Amino acid sequence: MEMQTGAPLPNFFQPHPNLGDAVNHNFIASEVEGGVFLDQLAPGAVLHVETKNRCYTLVNRGEGKALISGHPTYCPEPVLVEIDGSNWGGSMLKTAFVGRGMHLEFRHPDYHTIVTSRILDVRAA
Repeated sequence: MEMQTGAPLPNFFQPHPNLGDAVNHNFIASEVEGGVFLDQLAPGAVLHVETKNRCYTLVNRGEGKALISGHPTYCPEPVLVEIDGSNWGGSMLKTAFVGRGMHLEFRHPDYHTIVTSRILDVRAA
């Protein structure tokens, strides 16, 4: 017997046969750990991103852009950056995603590409 709840089913990543086990594992782990796609947030939405070394505040500006603050050198005051996404400590990127257990990657207008330490938590403000 199938129970109807009316709640939409989540659209989880399906392992792809052309990707290696490690790659498929990383994508699935990112969904288990949790995170958020910036393009699914309204402009003006605020995220608090705690990494191993810092606590950042992101204000979504839409189209892949965000105001970010929280680093004493790169963004002591909010600066407009382009959020590339999150990576697993290498060159593979989950675009427009801010995920626990991953590293946030963004392009700063003065310092070029910046990669944070490992993300411990992502919370909506």
